Amino acid sequence: MAPRPGVRDTSSPTLDDADTAPKDSVVLPAYSTEDKYEDDPWNLPELQDNGLKWSELDTKGKVMRVLTAIVKFILLVGFLYMFVCSLDVLSSAFQLVGGKAAGDIFQDNAVLSNPVAGLVIGVLVTVLVQSSSTSSSIVVSMVSSGLLEVQSAVPVIMGANIGTSVTNTIVAMMQAGDRNEFRRAFAGATVHDFFNWLSVLVLLPLEAATGVLYKLTKIVIDSFNIQGGNNTPDLLNVITDPLTDAIIELDKNVISDIATGDPAARNKSLIKIWCKTEKSTTLVNITVPSAANCTTGALCWVEGNKTFTQINVTETINLERCNHIFVYANLPDLAVGLILLALSLLILCTCLILIVKLLNSMLKGQVAVVIKKVLNTDFPFPFGWVTGYIAIMVGAGMTFIVQSSSVFTSAITPLVGIGVISLERAYPLTLGSNIGTTTTAILAAMAAPGETLANSLQIALCHFFFNIAGILLWYPIPFTRIPIRLARALGNRTAKYRWFAAIYLLLCFFLMPLTILGLSLAGWQALVGVAVPIVVLAIFIIVVNLMQARCPQYLPSALRDWDFLPRPLHSMAPWDRVVMSGMAFCGARCCCCCKRCQSTEDEEKGLQERKKSLEIYDNPVLTRDDEPQETSKETMKATQL
Repeated sequence: MAPRPGVRDTSSPTLDDADTAPKDSVVLPAYSTEDKYEDDPWNLPELQDNGLKWSELDTKGKVMRVLTAIVKFILLVGFLYMFVCSLDVLSSAFQLVGGKAAGDIFQDNAVLSNPVAGLVIGVLVTVLVQSSSTSSSIVVSMVSSGLLEVQSAVPVIMGANIGTSVTNTIVAMMQAGDRNEFRRAFAGATVHDFFNWLSVLVLLPLEAATGVLYKLTKIVIDSFNIQGGNNTPDLLNVITDPLTDAIIELDKNVISDIATGDPAARNKSLIKIWCKTEKSTTLVNITVPSAANCTTGALCWVEGNKTFTQINVTETINLERCNHIFVYANLPDLAVGLILLALSLLILCTCLILIVKLLNSMLKGQVAVVIKKVLNTDFPFPFGWVTGYIAIMVGAGMTFIVQSSSVFTSAITPLVGIGVISLERAYPLTLGSNIGTTTTAILAAMAAPGETLANSLQIALCHFFFNIAGILLWYPIPFTRIPIRLARALGNRTAKYRWFAAIYLLLCFFLMPLTILGLSLAGWQALVGVAVPIVVLAIFIIVVNLMQARCPQYLPSALRDWDFLPRPLHSMAPWDRVVMSGMAFCGARCCCCCKRCQSTEDEEKGLQERKKSLEIYDNPVLTRDDEPQETSKETMKATQL
């Protein structure tokens, strides 16, 4: 239908329309659906359902959709089970690789009396054994045996709280394939790190100066007549132990014995061989130099020139071997640990990728809308503030059920990555996880024998009140939720430079604690001489950055930006080029080495001949364009001659 006279047809714009359009007309910019996420990558993506609606399906289609959903759910539960089991095996692998070293670290009681050294030892040991429960139990054993005072153990517990967050940081790195997913996942994992580090920066100096946590827990212990109870209830372990025990079982008492100075424990293997044993005590006759050396209360007699007495000798009788796959393997602990480390990381990565794929396929349409609303929506005004505290309770309850903060935070990290849980909601869930893992430790301490009950419970309560104090510092007032802002900034940085995630992991959990430990061993003078200038410089840089962003007019002109410094000191772009070129060089070299190893000279010649024969099938246009240039060059050379 032709347009009416005097009316411009806008249904099919042409190039002429753009030239004849009036200058005051508004041309709407074209955009794609991805522009929204590019403007703000922290917006939760919409998981849209591109399939047919339920009402459009026939009976067969509805049955197939229901069956598909059931199969996906069963697979999701199975992969989640394997994911949790792989975390348990990963912890066992780290204990086999570094467990005895962790026990050796705890042996130096003089170093542990330094609060800063105690903190970094707690971090390193927990990273080595991948379990804050194991490192806490070592501390309890040392306190119970009198090798360590409770007041000196408080910084170690703070360090264990930091070290346990390394697991979900490793899990977040498995989502580096997608830039925006990696941004959200890494921020969701490191918000736990920032909360722990900031809490330590405030509470460790306060504890060293006043002993507030020690005194508070001492009052609680003295005020209540606490009786020992039953063992900690096994909840998730009942489900996971059959599989993990079939792979490996460890004798964790070996690490504690090394830490408490037992020389015989150093030659023992962490791999448990006998799962069922029995101790038998018998009286044995021995000779002594004289009657003065006889055992008190025991018989003492003389036969000829020899004096005899009786002593109790306890023997361990092995009744039944364990059933794990390494029980008959004649391998050292390090070899078994490396095998399990590679196996558990492979299963962990595979399960995580499959879990993310399944969640992406299941959380679509109305299901995704409902789940997002339940997890991320606040209560209506004026009760919106209650939502975060309910999330803290949920995190504490779920951690108590799975009995591991690492398992819970590692499970929600991929959900943050794919956009099901927002960073603002993951933060209170993580805080609740910190509370949940301390309640498990409190129950375990209450099951301790009477002579160690008070010390064990006091250490567990120190851990509990440390996390409560951290929540009071960094959560109730929205302005104080600094860990969220720091995690968001780190997420943006690691999304742009993904290699920086590995640098962060090595720096915060290995290099920095090892450096501080080395300076502590050198003496407090060396520690103060190196740490104070670095801290002052860091504070200066933070203050200048804040003033550059908010009130640059109050700064000298030279400090209004960092351009006066060499570019590698204020930008990561030069480092990114170095890292990328290094990775490209290594990749090319590795590929060349693989080709040299896998192909013979004849095969290489055959490949070269095939490449020459395929050159004639290249783009003919480019070939024809190149031929005149070559001929013209030849003619120019000829004329010059």
